[in-house]
Amino acid sequence: MAWTWRFEKADGTETEPAVQPEDFPTQSDAESWLGEVWRELLEGGTDQVTLQEDGNTVYGPMSLHSATE
Repeated sequence: MAWTWRFEKADGTETEPAVQPEDFPTQSDAESWLGEVWRELLEGGTDQVTLQEDGNTVYGPMSLHSATE
């Protein structure tokens, strides 16, 4: 099983992330990575992310913007 992130603009179109991800062996590893780099992704033009396991959506899209924006 591989856990991956899909990086999107606010309108749902896929975008190239500012930080290159990897395939993660667990959901926890994927979420930990996102927690470390989400600010860089946001600054690089990613508005939201979707977590996928073997190509199937687990959850998302999840905004990288704060709730006050």
